[in-house]
Amino acid sequence: MTRLDTAVAQWEGRDVHVESAGHGPPLVLLHGFAMHGGLFAPIVPALARTHRVHVVDLPGHGHSPSREPFALGALTQAIDAVTARIDAPLDVLGWSLGGQVALAFALAKPRRVRRLILVATTPSFVERDGWPHAMSATTLARFGDELRVSYRLTLQRFLALQVHGSEEGRATLAQLRARLFERGEPSSAVLADALRLLRDTDLRPVLSRITTPTLVVGGERDALVPIEATRALAAALPQATHVAIEGAAHAPFLSHRQAFLAALRGDADG
Repeated sequence: MTRLDTAVAQWEGRDVHVESAGHGPPLVLLHGFAMHGGLFAPIVPALARTHRVHVVDLPGHGHSPSREPFALGALTQAIDAVTARIDAPLDVLGWSLGGQVALAFALAKPRRVRRLILVATTPSFVERDGWPHAMSATTLARFGDELRVSYRLTLQRFLALQVHGSEEGRATLAQLRARLFERGEPSSAVLADALRLLRDTDLRPVLSRITTPTLVVGGERDALVPIEATRALAAALPQATHVAIEGAAHAPFLSHRQAFLAALRGDADG
């Protein structure tokens, strides 16, 4: 069993929960909307064989107390602060919303990031002019309304969407459900801020300025972030490669673990 070292990092006097394991170059893991770092547990042992892995609970999620507002700039500052004592350039893996945080961090602190790994990530989660690879703003707003009425049931449905179409969807959904509430629940204020972040963020104008070597991983059956979105993201980044995982949906690191790890090692074709 991989031993996890638990630490509480300080950011502007506030606590951010970080779990670390392994030895080697530093690798920071950033989770998605309404989740927490514990969702990465199935792949941490493999990653820890070659890296010193740092799993972060974003502010207001998991074991990290709330930090309001939940905004992209503030999240970037938090990641900068909690990794400040790491004296080597970072590999940063961001899943879904965590990928947007990783992109913003690489833009703000390019010398601190050696490599980006963006998993099921998009520059815009909602449709915009010239960007059809996303949900409508109306769909996202409806999701927010449902979240306020029935938090747990809505997040369970959200989880089902995460793995919709995956060849191993049922098993992956069971993993996600088992871990979803093990670190408590984000506050309604944090979730509302996070939804606004999803609605308002459009990173397309800045992608050409992010020159960090990047691997973009997409699931061919992802219903939340279509494979067209991850391909377009990779094409817009100056030093990016793209890998599509056949049969995977929104959580390929859970549903197709070996294919995902092969992509990280460079053993997979795009």
